[in-house]
Amino acid sequence: MGIMDGLGEGFSVALDPTNILYVFLGVLIGTVIGVLPGLGPTATIALLLPITYELEPTSSVILLAGIYYGSMYGGTITSVLLRLPGEAASVVTVFDGHQMAMQGRAGPALGIAAVGSFIGGTLSVVGLILLAPPLADLAVQFGDPEYVALTAFGILLVTYLGTKHPVKALCMAALGLLLATIGRDLVTGTSRFTFDQVELFDGLDFVAVAMGLFGVGEILYNLEKTEKAEQIKSKVKNIWPSRRDFRDSSGAIARGSVLGFFLGVLPGGGGVISSLASYGMEKRRAKDPSRFGKGAIEGVAGPETANNASSTSAFVPLLTLGIPPNVVLALIYGALLIQGITPGPQLIDNNPEIFWGVIASMFIGNLMLLALNIPLVGFFVQLLRVRAGILAAFALLITMAGVFSVNNDVFDMWVVLVFGIIGWLMKKTGFEPGPLVLAFVLGAILEESFRRSMLLSGGEFSIFFTRPMSGTLFAVMALVVLYSSVMGIRRRRQRSQLPGVAEEELRATGLEAEPEGTAGVAATSGRTDGRADDDGVPGTGGGSTRAGGDRP
Repeated sequence: MGIMDGLGEGFSVALDPTNILYVFLGVLIGTVIGVLPGLGPTATIALLLPITYELEPTSSVILLAGIYYGSMYGGTITSVLLRLPGEAASVVTVFDGHQMAMQGRAGPALGIAAVGSFIGGTLSVVGLILLAPPLADLAVQFGDPEYVALTAFGILLVTYLGTKHPVKALCMAALGLLLATIGRDLVTGTSRFTFDQVELFDGLDFVAVAMGLFGVGEILYNLEKTEKAEQIKSKVKNIWPSRRDFRDSSGAIARGSVLGFFLGVLPGGGGVISSLASYGMEKRRAKDPSRFGKGAIEGVAGPETANNASSTSAFVPLLTLGIPPNVVLALIYGALLIQGITPGPQLIDNNPEIFWGVIASMFIGNLMLLALNIPLVGFFVQLLRVRAGILAAFALLITMAGVFSVNNDVFDMWVVLVFGIIGWLMKKTGFEPGPLVLAFVLGAILEESFRRSMLLSGGEFSIFFTRPMSGTLFAVMALVVLYSSVMGIRRRRQRSQLPGVAEEELRATGLEAEPEGTAGVAATSGRTDGRADDDGVPGTGGGSTRAGGDRP
């Protein structure tokens, strides 16, 4: 099937009234949870997994995809108006967006963010159309050794690029792989780690694990937060940017689209890294870098374009290789598995309505985002008045009812509660649940491919290194580990040479952001006024955000 034929079929699916409704609900829910600090797309998609079980596969992915890229813009509203990034990828928008709001230019900041997000998302969909089919054709030639290398490579990159503590992330990935082995052996059929519990013979349910770690765990963690927003009192007006604003931002939008697309394709790239990289690029290219952190519109346009472009291009490895590049896509991958659909090279041929329908829905969804967010800014900001306790109780009720409805099994409800407590403890101790869930999802693919490879080679590990593609991927993995180790040693030596300087000051040249898909972010800079520190990097104030805040 050619591209034009595929798009024709995709739009016939996406323009179905039911699917248009799900596109609308997806981008609307995404914007709302992006506005509410403390939720984020990961927790929301985890909570909605039971609902997708009752939907058609295409409709469920359209809904979840809309939530993902819709949340990227929702976080912009609170970043600009309240200095609270509602979504991790929006932390960079705080620097110049909030300063523009303080100068009475909140409208143009939000307007250029909406336009940039639309352009970045749309161009990224075009890139997805052009890149995905040939990549899927290439992936058809992959054998089991290549899939072992590819899944291991994806897990490694997510742990190294998408988290703050690679060692802790690798430990969580190892735990996820261990949990994936619970149940019947794929080859012999014998029980493993079931402790004679009949409920564990089929393994842990993905929905229960995800809803516990990201739903209940995130709720418990965010209830402890007490930060309040610094709200702009003046009315938001003149939202549509002026000609000068468009002229100043056009280059940043173009560069952000390209940068975001390619970083989004990489495992672990995501919106956080894309927005940070775009901001750094625009600041380096600027004739007057001192403007950044003081209300430079390029500092809003570039990162916002990049994070929306990356959220779309992240579907390339998921739909063509069957490898989710970040935690949010891992949950969407799990939603497809629930439906009996396995993403991968055969998806275009076996389920073209899903592949092309989702792509066509992204065009429609980006148009809806542009139409929704500009006139409804005031409404979305009012959502922050909802108390965190009310949101938490409502979300917990939906979680428990939803997980029970999947299998009508009380055991799954206990799994949710146990993993909810585990997720809460992990967040408090600096262990990210993302690598655990990603490894848990990919564990079955990794184990099955590995064991088949061993059967093909007669137990020789050389099969992974003598084949060109798998050998190259393992070589790159070794370089990533080596590079990370060398940089870690250099940082420790620098700290030892400056014993009187606080760790926070040593990190003042960079940012600490939560991994892709999370709701709260923390900046290491101590400033709270949005101006640049001595080294030129703007600050947003320490601390994380939470859902709602203790507001009247």
